[in-house]
Amino acid sequence: MTFYKKELEKIRRLVYANNVQIDIIKGVRKFIENNYQDNLNLDSLSNNHFVSKHHLLRLFKKYYGITPRQYLTDIRIEKSKEKLKNGMSVTQTCFAVGFESLGSFSSLFKAKTGIAPSAFQKKKQLSRNCIHPNSRPLTLK
Repeated sequence: MTFYKKELEKIRRLVYANNVQIDIIKGVRKFIENNYQDNLNLDSLSNNHFVSKHHLLRLFKKYYGITPRQYLTDIRIEKSKEKLKNGMSVTQTCFAVGFESLGSFSSLFKAKTGIAPSAFQKKKQLSRNCIHPNSRPLTLK
């Protein structure tokens, strides 16, 4: 094999390895998005995608800059905001999005949003019910 053929083969292997890594990580991300309300952990994610938990953790952080646990928490917080906006109680929301305790949900929600879940819900309800001060009444002609 010539030098160039050897180099080309190295590049092909690298590209293939990167594509496999990307496919694994995309699959894990999609799995988290579709199953965020379940009891997910690094062991279950790695078992579902046939990769070691250490390798999964390293790859996920490499491609997304955060751990799978952080991503799961972010998804759960975003889903909980939707549920709170739609009038679901804080306790129901907590368990509906996969948190196991109201205390951890409340503290993580506040850490991510800067406001407690109950205050977030009240704020959204107020903004939905209030009329903007500069608005004029509708008149029909």
